Order: sequence, then structure tokens, then C-alpha cells
Amino acid sequence: MNNSLQSPGKRSVGAWINSGAPWVWLNAGAVAISLVLVIGLLGLIAVRGLGHFWPGQIMVADYQPPGQAVRMVAGEITDSEEVPAARLESSGLEVINGQELYTRDLLKQGNRDLSGADFVWIVDEWLSNRQYPEDIMVLERREWGNFYGFLESVQEDGVTVASGESAWTVFNKRLDRALGIYQAIYQIEKHDIGSINAAIEQLRLAERRLELSGDRDPVRQAEIQAERKQLNQEYQQLENQLGDLYRAFNRDSFVARTVAGQTLEQPISKVVRAYQPNTLSLTDKIGFYFDKVGEFILDDPREANTEGGVFPAIFGTVMMVILMSIMVTPFGVIAAVYLREYASQGWMTRAIRVAVNNLAGVPSIVYGVFGLGFFIYFAGAEIDNLFFAEALPSPTFGTPGLLWASITLALLTLPVVIVATEEGLSRIPRSVREGSLALGATKAETLWRVVLPMASPAMMTGLILAVARAAGEVAPLMLVGVVKLAPSLPLDGNYPYLHLDQKFMHLGFHIFDVGFQSPNVEAARPLVYATALLLVMVIAVLNLSAVAIRNRLREKYKSLED
Repeated sequence: MNNSLQSPGKRSVGAWINSGAPWVWLNAGAVAISLVLVIGLLGLIAVRGLGHFWPGQIMVADYQPPGQAVRMVAGEITDSEEVPAARLESSGLEVINGQELYTRDLLKQGNRDLSGADFVWIVDEWLSNRQYPEDIMVLERREWGNFYGFLESVQEDGVTVASGESAWTVFNKRLDRALGIYQAIYQIEKHDIGSINAAIEQLRLAERRLELSGDRDPVRQAEIQAERKQLNQEYQQLENQLGDLYRAFNRDSFVARTVAGQTLEQPISKVVRAYQPNTLSLTDKIGFYFDKVGEFILDDPREANTEGGVFPAIFGTVMMVILMSIMVTPFGVIAAVYLREYASQGWMTRAIRVAVNNLAGVPSIVYGVFGLGFFIYFAGAEIDNLFFAEALPSPTFGTPGLLWASITLALLTLPVVIVATEEGLSRIPRSVREGSLALGATKAETLWRVVLPMASPAMMTGLILAVARAAGEVAPLMLVGVVKLAPSLPLDGNYPYLHLDQKFMHLGFHIFDVGFQSPNVEAARPLVYATALLLVMVIAVLNLSAVAIRNRLREKYKSLED
């Protein structure tokens, strides 16, 4: 019988292998496993990170480990795990003979200024008399984390104005007033006074510049003095305004009590948000959730980056990637055009290509060390001596900053752009070039008007790969510009508006700092997941933008390829 007429089930294993079907299944399986791993990782990050913002129920219960007195605890159970009895016994707790496993809960109890820790592990079996009182409140504070307890009274200039059941309503009104004043103070301190300080610094540098040049023009000196006097008067007015705002800001205070009976008296100005989670409806919880997510994305960090938002880190990451893209694209394209179109294809060109490919495999920290030594210590110091002598001994570009971080990452991703662009140039049919030359165009015109537009999708592919790598790099940035907490954004309304010499925050470094440098590990852990998810989303948005541009270019020049 002819083998071609045999059914698939009767074919030999050798014929099946020779047909190539196993490789198809192997590749499909590898792709499926990769997709499952990626989706699983993103799902884990999303659940762990986004779940942090949901308001949980606050439990009040009696807690009595064996052989100890009963004490009352309150808080939100954020995690649970099974632990062996021997582990509890080794920590000094009594266990019941015969019971091998216990359930342990991680209770977020807050009140770090009173109890010393935000989180505490408790054994679930030793909890009793669990309750969820409606009047228990959660206060998010600017310092010392959350407070869990009961509101006793509200005071104005030390005089009680509300207590009992009416205190909660009065407290919320006074909190809204305090938050409004805080926004006014923030505007003055962050923007108005910041602008005046920047202008005064520019005058100081201008005066120093005149001194160094030997120009003793009395007219210019008088102008500088007049401008400084005007700025000082505006500064003094803002100082007086700030004094009035701070007096109004600290007018109100409150008295609260913990479940353990401890009393806390604090200004309402220390509170960021107040709510009673056990009374929230589902609609209220959804509104609260999106309010917290918005705060996380748009607000500044608090409490050593363990509270508040990550907007400066998002801004710094996007700004650095944009600057890196602007720098790496022209250099990578020019290098690839020279190697493919103009350089003689000899051993030297092959050696350069090998060197470029090897550069793509160099560890990123090596680029960071190079950027620190060459760009900052050498080039930056020379730039300071030539153009910013009036600011010395304070360095302007002779210190880590946004410019050097962007250039270092542009150098790191340059091989990717070169290889992708050269690959795109090699795919342009020879007949296209010859047709253009036959019509009378020069080689430069052919390259600029025909070849480069057709290779632009490949250039965008290289840029996409460069953006993906640059946005996720952290190690070199720790040496050339990224800091834990930057006082201001590198882009603002003060001259020269884009401050390339300024240090900045980065999402990748923020994850490292919060996850491994924070003293409050339990509080920082959800933020690590949330920030990681945000970094993935930022990279995805940047890449999708580049993909959209590439697809448009590909459609535009598709007719030429045909």
C-alpha cells in the first residue's frame, strides 16, 4: 500500500518526526507556557497591588494567647497563613498539645506612634468576641501612618466645640477646611516661593558673572539690586501670607481614643483622609477605591515613599525615556545608514558590526560606571568650567542629573537601534534604489526620499525595543541621576523650564527603594506591587504609541514595497 494513503494514526513515529509536526507542537507549547507565565505574573502583581486600595472592614476583638491576659485589638486583616505549632512555641507562645498547625493573621493595627508598629501577627484561634463597630474610624495622617480608634471630641483653639455623636460631622467639615488651606499653602511654598527663589538665584549668578568678567557696569548693578529688592518684598508678602495660613491651618484639633484606651490629641491639619470603613456601602467603597488610585497616580509621596503617590516617579520615567529616544534615534539611524549604504563592506565594517552586537550584551551597570566617570566627572566638570563658572564650586552639570541619565541610557540602547535599522535597510529591494537612480535622483536623494521612509518601520521597531529596555533599567540610573526623593519636577515654569541638570525620581528605583530600603516593610509591600504594575503599564503605553506610529508608516509605504 502506498504510504501517502495511510491514515495519520498508522504512520510511523519516524515519519511523524520527519514531517516537522513535533517542532510545531513544541513551539506552540513554548509560546503557551510563556503566555501563561506572563499573564500569571501580571495577574499576581495586579491582585496584590490594586487590592491595597480597597477599604477593608475594621475588626475589634479580644485576643488572649494561652497563659496571658486578655487584651483588645483592632485593625484590618491583610493576610493569613498556616504556621506549625513548633514555630509559635519557639517564639515563646504556649500551644495546645496535638494541634500541629495554626492560622496566623497579619493585622494592620496602625497607631505606630502609640504602639510602635503598624502591623502585628496574631493567631486566629486565639481571637474571640469579634465585632465590627460602625463608629470606629480610620485616619490617614501625614506622619506616623494610619490611626484606628474612636473620635471623642473636636476642639478649636483648645476649646471643645463638639463631642459624642455630633463630633464626626463637625470633624469632617473642619477637615475639608484644613485640606483647602493645605492646598493654598502648597501652592505658595511649591510654586510661588519656588519661582521667587529661582529668580533670586538667577540674579546671584548674573552678579557673579559680572564679577568674574570684570564688568563693573553700575547701571546693570543697580538693575540687579532693584530686581532683588522687588523679589525680596514679594517674598516677604508671601511669608506673611503663609504665617496667616499656618495659624488657620493649626486652629482645629481632635481627641481620639484607641481600643486599648490610649488617648490621642492632634491637630486636624495632620490628617489627610478620614472615614468609617464599617459604614461604607458598596458604592462608597468603589468611590473610595478610585479616589485612592487617583491619589496614588497623581500625588506626591509621603512617609519616606511608603504613603501617598508616585507622580514624580512617573513623570521622571517618561521624561527620561522621551529624552533618551530623541538622542538615540538620530545617532542609531546615522550609524546604520553609514554601515549599510556608504561603508565599504570589508573586515573593518564586519569588526564594527561585531563590536556593536557585543555592546548589546554588556551589563547595564558598566554603562552606569562609564556615564559617571566620563559624562559627569569629565564632560560635566568641563562644561561647568566653560559655561557655569559663576555657579562654582556648586556643580551644575558636574553632578548626576536628567541629561546624563538620558545620554547613558541612549548609549546603552544604541546597539539595538543600529541593528534594527540596518536590518530594515537591508530589506529594501535593490530595484527600488536602481529605479530612483535611473530617474535621475542622486544617491543622497534616493536615500533621503526613498530608502529611509521605507525603512522607517524598522527604525520604529528598534526604538520600541530601546524604550522597553531603557524604561526598565535601574542599575545605571542609580549612578547617573536617580534619587529616592526629588524636591521638584525637572520640568516647571521657572527658567530654563526644562532642568536637565536636576536629579529625578524613577519608577524602577522607587520599587527598589520601597521594597528593599524601607524600614516599614509590611506597609511598603503592597506599594511595590502597585508600582511594578504601574511601571509595566507605562512601558506598555510608550511601546503601544511607538507601535501605532510604526504601523501607520508601514501602511503608508506598503505600496512601494509591493
